Amino acid sequence: MNQEPLSQAQEVLARPVGSLKGVGPKTAEMFKRKGLEDILDLIYFIPRAYLDRRRVHKVSETIPGSEVTVLATVRLVFQKRYGSRRVFEVIFADDTASFTARWFQGNHTYPGNILKIGVKAIVSGKIYLNKRLMKEMIHPDFEVLGDDLGDSLHFGRIVPVYSETEGLLQKNIRKILNGVSEEYASQVLSPLPREICRRRDLPEMSEAVREIHFPSDSNDPQLLNQGRSPAHRRLIYDEFFFFQLALAIKRQALERKPAVVLKAEGGLREAFYRHLPFPLTNAQIRVISEIAGDLRRGRAMNRLLQGDVGSGKTVVAQAAMIMACENDYQAALMAPTEILAEQQYRNIKAWAVQLGIKVVLLTGTTGAAERREILRQIRTGEAQIIIGTQALIEDKIDFSSLALAVIDEQHRFGVRQRSLLRAKGDNPHVLVMTATPIPRTLALTVYGDLDLSVLDEFPPARKQLSTKICSEKDRDKVYDLIRREISRGNQAFIVYPLVEESDRISLKDAGNMASYLQKEVFPEFALGLIHGRLKGREKERIMADFKEKRLDLLVATTVVEVGIDIPEASIMVIEHAERYGLSQLHQLRGRVGRRNTPGHCFLMVGGETTVEAKKRLRIMEKSANGFEIAEEDLEIRGPGEFLGTRQSGLPVFRVGDIIRDKEILLAARKDAFELLAGDPGLCHPGHRLLGETVQLRWGRELNLMERG
Repeated sequence: MNQEPLSQAQEVLARPVGSLKGVGPKTAEMFKRKGLEDILDLIYFIPRAYLDRRRVHKVSETIPGSEVTVLATVRLVFQKRYGSRRVFEVIFADDTASFTARWFQGNHTYPGNILKIGVKAIVSGKIYLNKRLMKEMIHPDFEVLGDDLGDSLHFGRIVPVYSETEGLLQKNIRKILNGVSEEYASQVLSPLPREICRRRDLPEMSEAVREIHFPSDSNDPQLLNQGRSPAHRRLIYDEFFFFQLALAIKRQALERKPAVVLKAEGGLREAFYRHLPFPLTNAQIRVISEIAGDLRRGRAMNRLLQGDVGSGKTVVAQAAMIMACENDYQAALMAPTEILAEQQYRNIKAWAVQLGIKVVLLTGTTGAAERREILRQIRTGEAQIIIGTQALIEDKIDFSSLALAVIDEQHRFGVRQRSLLRAKGDNPHVLVMTATPIPRTLALTVYGDLDLSVLDEFPPARKQLSTKICSEKDRDKVYDLIRREISRGNQAFIVYPLVEESDRISLKDAGNMASYLQKEVFPEFALGLIHGRLKGREKERIMADFKEKRLDLLVATTVVEVGIDIPEASIMVIEHAERYGLSQLHQLRGRVGRRNTPGHCFLMVGGETTVEAKKRLRIMEKSANGFEIAEEDLEIRGPGEFLGTRQSGLPVFRVGDIIRDKEILLAARKDAFELLAGDPGLCHPGHRLLGETVQLRWGRELNLMERG
C-alpha cells in the first residue's frame, strides 16, 4: 500500500451520504440525525443485532423455547389492558397454524400503524406457550414484506438489524448498507502489518467490512450477536491497535524531549514533612520516591497517581511541587472545580507560607484587578505554586518557569487539557491524580501514555466507615444519630441530587430541604447550604465555616463529591442514593470518617428502585474498597457512563468495547508498543503508512503534533 491510494481512499470515504445512489435529501437528513454524514460513517454503522433467517419455519413446526423466523399474515389486531398496562396484540397465521405476538411497552402506535389485517410480514423471536397452551411471541422483530419476497437481503440468510430512526425502515437501511459495503469496502484501508494479521488470525479488512454487515452462512449468529465474530475482531483490533500506537508514539515523543532536572537536596521537603500532623504511609514514601526518580532523570515525568479516597494523594503531590520550588521553578495544580481549587489553595498556602513559598489562586471568578496582579506574579516568577481551574490553560497566562504540572481529578479532564497545560512550560513534568480508582483496562485506554503509581495503603488514623441502605421508615433513626453525633462535637453532610425543585422529576432538592431541615428537624444546630450555582467566594466562605465548626450540618449537592476534607465529619446521608453511580457514591461517603472519628454513610432510597440500582447499593454496603467498587461500576455502567465520555477524554470507539473486548485491547497494546520499540521511527517499508494512519485517526484528539 502506498501513500496515494491511502489519501484517495480517505477522499472517497469522506463523500456525503447524500451522494449515494438511492439516497435522497430526506433520507440523508434522517441519517444525519443519527450522526451518519459520510460514507465512512455508514461503513462503521455496525448492526446492533443479527437474526438467523437462514431457515423460515412453518408456524406448526415451531417448538416452544426456540428462536424462530416465520413468514405469516396478520389476521387480527387489537389492544388489551392487563391492570394498568396496555398491551398491543397481533394474531399471525400461515397455511399451517397461528400464533399471537404481544408488545407490552414502548410506542404501541408504531406496530399499530404498520401491522394491518392482511399484511404479510416476516417475524422473528422466541416461541412461548401461554396458559391456554397457545403459541405466542413477546416483542418479536418483524418486517412488513411488500415486493421484497424475492429479495435475499431480508430472509433466507443471517440478516443484520440496525438501530432505526423514525422514517428509516430496516429494509431500506439494509439496501443502502448493502450497496455501501459492496462498493466501498475495498476503500477501507488498514496498513496493519501482515505478520500481525497472521499471528492474530485477522481477516482482510475489506472482507471484514462486508461480513460484519452481511454475514455469510458460515458465520455463527451467536458470535455475531456477542460482537465476537472474526469480522468484529478485525475491526475491533484495528481500532484498538491504532489508538495504542498513537499512545506509544505520544509517549515516545515525550520521553525523547529533555526536561529540567529537579533534585531534592534543598531540605524544603523535610521541613514540609515536619509540618504534617501525621507520618507518611509506606505507600506514600514509595510513590514519592518513584516521582523523585522521574524528576531527576532529565526526561519529562508523565505519571498517573491513583489512590482510593483518603489515601493521601494530595500530600504526595505537594511533596513533588516542593521539589520544583526548591530548584527555583514553578509548579501548577489544575483542579476541576472552583471549590476544589479553593480548598487546595487553602491547604497548600497553610504550610507554604511557613516555608517561604508564594502560592496564588486563579479561577474563572477571580476579579479583574486581582487577576491582573496574579498574572503578573505568574509571569515574573514571583508566584511559585499556582493553583487554579481550567483558567490555567487560557492563552493569556504566561508562566515564568513551569517545571511541574499537577492535574487533580484527571478523569474530569481530557487528554487535550493535559496537553494544553503542558504547553504552558518547556516540556514540564506532569503528574495526574485521580481518587476514582480506574480498572486496568480503562487505565490503559484513557491513560495509556502514562506511568502508574498506586497508593494502596491508608493513613493509620483513618477509621472504620460503615454503610447502610435506608428507606423512609428509617429516617427518624438516621436523624436521631445525626443529633447524637453533633452533640459529641462531630459534623454531618446531607446530599441531594438537585439544587432546586423540578417539575419534571419528583426528587427532593437541596434548597427546599435545607430550609425544612433547619426549621423543622434541626432547629438547635447551625446548618449551611452549598451547591454549584453559588459564586466562588460564597462557596469558600461556607466551606470555611463548616471546617471551622461554625456549622454543624451541611446540606449539599455533589459539589462535595471530591477533595473536601472535614476532619470532624462523621455522617454522610445521601438522598435518592439509587440515582447515583457506584464510584460517585464511594466518593461522597469518602468525605466522612477521614481522621480519628468513625464514619457512617446512609444511602436513603426514595420510591421504587430498579434491579440495577439495588445491585449497586448492595455493593456499597458490603465493600469499602474503591478498586473493587470501580470494577463493579465499570461492568454495570460501561466506560462512557463510568467516566463521562465528554468530560474524561475517553476515546469513542465505533466498534470496540473496552470491557467486552479487553483481551483484544491488551493484545493490540502489546503489538503496538512492541512494534514501535523495534522501529521507533516507523521507517521499515512495511510500517511506513502506520504513522500517517495514526495521524489521520487520532492526531487531533491526542494532540500528536507534539511528536515534533
